[in-house]
Amino acid sequence: MEKKKSHFSGQIGFVLAAAGSAVGVGNLWRFPYLAAKDGGGLFLLVYLALVLTFGFTLLTSDIAIGRRTKESAIGAYTKMSPRWKFLGILTFLVPVLIMTYYAVIGGWVTKYAVLYLSGQTEVAAGDQYFTSFITSPTAPVAFALLFMGVTSLVVYNGVQGGIERVSKYMMPVLLVLVVVIAGYSLTLQHTDESGQLRTGIDGFLYYLTPDFSGLTVERFLQILLDAMSQLFFSLSVSMGIMITYGSYVKPEVNLNRAVNQIEIFDTGVALLAGAMIIPAVFVFSGTEGMSAGPSLMFVSLPKVFMAMGKGGRIVGILFFVTTIFATLTSCISVLESITANCMEIFHAERKKTVLVLTIIYLVASAVIALGYSLFYFEIKLPNGSTGQLLDIMDYISNSVMMPLIALLSTFLIGWIKKPDYVIGEMERSGDSFKRKKIYTVMIRYVAPVMMFVLFLQSTGILS
Repeated sequence: MEKKKSHFSGQIGFVLAAAGSAVGVGNLWRFPYLAAKDGGGLFLLVYLALVLTFGFTLLTSDIAIGRRTKESAIGAYTKMSPRWKFLGILTFLVPVLIMTYYAVIGGWVTKYAVLYLSGQTEVAAGDQYFTSFITSPTAPVAFALLFMGVTSLVVYNGVQGGIERVSKYMMPVLLVLVVVIAGYSLTLQHTDESGQLRTGIDGFLYYLTPDFSGLTVERFLQILLDAMSQLFFSLSVSMGIMITYGSYVKPEVNLNRAVNQIEIFDTGVALLAGAMIIPAVFVFSGTEGMSAGPSLMFVSLPKVFMAMGKGGRIVGILFFVTTIFATLTSCISVLESITANCMEIFHAERKKTVLVLTIIYLVASAVIALGYSLFYFEIKLPNGSTGQLLDIMDYISNSVMMPLIALLSTFLIGWIKKPDYVIGEMERSGDSFKRKKIYTVMIRYVAPVMMFVLFLQSTGILS
């Protein structure tokens, strides 16, 4: 008898919802930026190797734990071992922190989509527009509240009626849009002031070709850590989301196939994101445009869209609508993880829980959105960067808590519960777990070491 009343309707519903959680803003701007920074094809090779080993291990663990325990993070780790309830609490706190700012970013994306829909291409490409927007005391708050409201509405309607229904429509559309924009990027060409012709194909080759020049052990370790951190955050592991989604999966669903499909979908979108962004930036900005970093989406890309001429507005609309879909499905999964845990902790029904959380996060989103204006301050973070309110929340959740949770969970599964705890669940539907040997080696020996190094690096201890 299943403990949870909520379930995904089947494997397709689960895979699309889980892929929707995995495919977020990071796939559409952080992945292309890191690929450009870390040697193009060299980064891709390292990333793909990690997908098949490290990412597969953490994703498999979270989903299998969720389905086996039929609980969200706190309940799942408590059921595994009462002494490890603290790990469930830590895991629960990650989405609690992330939710304070995710709707704010979603609001930024929505604002830019509105700009392109209303034909304000030149306004969006202005040098100071993004800064003037986020430092306004009203506009970013309004868009953050709108995005938070839509997210809450979906979660309010439940697993099948809300999350699965939205994912079934949004994820195929997102994939089509990414493919269309990537294809268009390859057709671009531009002659700069010096008379040099650059084409989208040139940019695509720049993206795919491994750059080994100046490669040292230190640089390779940095590329490895960049790829690992990107994969870590991209797959939504070690934040309780995949444990929660796993708890909604029916026993007859083939988890082996589901994990493979989620990996392929998430990695495919990330690779396509690089193919749609890097060639376009290369054509109009050359290799210099690749150094835009985190400002790539809101500063550099609008300039690229404007340089495209009339077609730039259409591409801009498609790009930011795509990004809205990616951000919304991820934001939904974050709120659902919090909701599921609160329902279990307080024995409350979904609708009341969502309403209370909505009020809390409407206030939190407004405060974070005002972190660039009314509540602006700067603080030096342990990793050497300078942050504001949003950066602090992101740093604590992503750079400190998630690597620590992954490290502790690999120790719990690999050495206390033993790998068979997960392997048994993966074979529950009668299907063979073909990668069980790789999983065992990774969860016991490789992943703990990798997570320990990542934790030291991301917290600034290992500089």
